[in-house]
Amino acid sequence: MPGLRAPSDYSQEPPRHPSLKINSKEPFNAEPPRAALISSYITSVDYFYKRNHGPIPIVDDIERYCLTIGGLVEKPIQLSMAEIRKLPKYNVTATLQCAGNRRTAMSKARKVRGVGWDVAALGNATWGGARLVDILELVGVSKQSSVTSLGGRHVEFTSVDRCKEEKGGPYKASIPLRQATNPEADVLLAYEMNGEILNRDHGYPLRAVVPGVIGARSVKWLDSIEIKEEECQGFFMQKDYKMFPPSVDWDNIDWSTRKPQMDFPVQSAICSLEDVDVVRQGKIKVAGYALSGGGRGIERVDISVDGGKTWVEAQRYQKTNVLYASDDMNSDKWAWVLFEAVADIPEDAEIIAKAVDSAANVQPQNVDEVWNLRGILNTSWHRVQVRNASRVVANSSL
Repeated sequence: MPGLRAPSDYSQEPPRHPSLKINSKEPFNAEPPRAALISSYITSVDYFYKRNHGPIPIVDDIERYCLTIGGLVEKPIQLSMAEIRKLPKYNVTATLQCAGNRRTAMSKARKVRGVGWDVAALGNATWGGARLVDILELVGVSKQSSVTSLGGRHVEFTSVDRCKEEKGGPYKASIPLRQATNPEADVLLAYEMNGEILNRDHGYPLRAVVPGVIGARSVKWLDSIEIKEEECQGFFMQKDYKMFPPSVDWDNIDWSTRKPQMDFPVQSAICSLEDVDVVRQGKIKVAGYALSGGGRGIERVDISVDGGKTWVEAQRYQKTNVLYASDDMNSDKWAWVLFEAVADIPEDAEIIAKAVDSAANVQPQNVDEVWNLRGILNTSWHRVQVRNASRVVANSSL
């Protein structure tokens, strides 16, 4: 594409925050420390997880950049960034979560393939840009359409990014047309993140933001958008990011038997404590995040300090001084909910968090129930072990 290109190596990568936990250097994949993740309702750009499949694209000339919108539409067009910015601007606060979030814990149950994410492969940002529904109207696709006059049913996003999984071809993914043309779905072509121009790691100059679904569908560094009859046939839609049962492994997998994963299930994680933490006897704060896909709110977050024998309900919140209520018009429906509880820890303990969304979906108790060969969607109860500091000191002096 004129003005935007994918480099052939990693010699021109952008700078990153030194506190990020690097899970892969080339391509660069990293997440923030747990505690930093929940230090703010809006995740800073520095602490927002980085998920890449190749070298970060470079913009040589923003004036020459243009987005092509075509396929099964009446009037294909090309839009410059200046033209996109002239469209009505919308801000949407939405959490993006990698489908592989918490994969490391799943791999402890049984080996999986993929980047070894802890619990911080997600972030909550305010995205600014043009609504996809407004862009599609420019090519003759009306709001609330499920099929175009020429038979298009899916909207495919194609990136400038080149990936080995696509044999050197571009990263691509699609969403149903009925979602793309639904104003309530808040699908954006974003050029801002937290009030600033997108940086290179997060898709500069333009990216898709598809709230409520796995991050793999929010394609960065957009090159083109095509309306197609079938869903995207690329690698990341057809041979990755699908949810298989525990009985399927690499020797008996049939990718065609499962649909590409879209919405993510209800999820929560404790971020104020590490997997094995030493704490002083007494009251401690248990804090973290909870979220669900499809715009569903969080109805409850339960905390146990005795391995699941008894439970207390945590406080939930989003914005300061605004009461959070699941599915309330004042709540950000696409965003995570932060939670906090104060618990009395008398001795060594297993602390657990589990969330319930507004549709009464509950996290599964054990990781074995959701194990799959790609290690995606680990939404099992999040567990951390704490040890009493006095006991640790006593044992060390023996």
